[in-house]
Amino acid sequence: MKSRIAFLFFLVLVLFVLNIFIGSVHIDAAEVVKVLIGSLSRLSVFGRVVEDGPTAYIVLGSRLPAAVTAALAGAGLATSGLLLQTAFHNPLAGPSILGISSGANLGVAIVMLALGGSITAGMYQWTGYLAVVGAAFAGSLLIMGLLLLFSSLLKNNLMLLITGIMMGYITSSVISLLNFLASVDNIQSFLIWGMGNFNSVSLQQLPIFSSLTILGLILALLLIKPLNAILLGENYATNLGVNILHTRNLLLLATGLLTAVITAYCGPIAFLGLATPHVAFLLLGTSNHRQLLPATMLMGAVLALLCNLLCTLPSVTVIPLNAVTPILGAPVILYIIMKRKA
Repeated sequence: MKSRIAFLFFLVLVLFVLNIFIGSVHIDAAEVVKVLIGSLSRLSVFGRVVEDGPTAYIVLGSRLPAAVTAALAGAGLATSGLLLQTAFHNPLAGPSILGISSGANLGVAIVMLALGGSITAGMYQWTGYLAVVGAAFAGSLLIMGLLLLFSSLLKNNLMLLITGIMMGYITSSVISLLNFLASVDNIQSFLIWGMGNFNSVSLQQLPIFSSLTILGLILALLLIKPLNAILLGENYATNLGVNILHTRNLLLLATGLLTAVITAYCGPIAFLGLATPHVAFLLLGTSNHRQLLPATMLMGAVLALLCNLLCTLPSVTVIPLNAVTPILGAPVILYIIMKRKA
């Protein structure tokens, strides 16, 4: 068991290095090493990229933050999927099923489709990427807040799940209406954002993204014991002293934070949160979250780094992320469905 988790960690390191050395623009390995050693010698990677030339900008300003973002985003989405699948006893539950990512979509749709890409509040105005990230995060937090409210009112997990799905339908209908009324250019910008992208986090934004994502992962690790108890049934977990409502709220907070941050910065990413927990379970063969949760985090990082590598292989242009993730995720879901049918 430990050897398999160690192997996943080794894969993360290998793919992380490959993401730095391989990209859409060919750079000799010796040049990449030279840039990395030079940045370490100055101890000033953050904020000192442009003045070092185009090679350093590509390696330190694009590939390095994209690799870190992919690893953290993959781990976060995979963790969210595992938490939701365990809590709702549904193998097809994912980060998007509760409508949190739909809330991010709605926030971005309002900014891009209705407001023309800018937010104005009195003397202040946010435009471009800052407006998009702020709107996505606000939309996700709004849905997460509603879910926490309903969680205190609804004692049944199934009812909470249905509530989340309904909120997702409502936000989707509003987005469809905004699409119908928007201009062609705004629609195109919104569609490009919706394709997902690990390259959207800069070195200056990386500390904020990393801190929030790691906080969500820590919250998830605190849930290992109650999640193992919930696997045996809520009544059994209650008899063991597990506070179901407190656990569910903490779970919603962890999944909501992870989904909100990752969707806000990277866009909606399909299949990673849904498929990765199943891949980790097939690899380990255990549902004990002491092993399964770390393995799921690492497997999420592996798949996300692999997807990012496939998207940025030397070619004419960078491939959209959501054009690659279904190729890896859909066969896993089909296998799970056929296995359950059998």
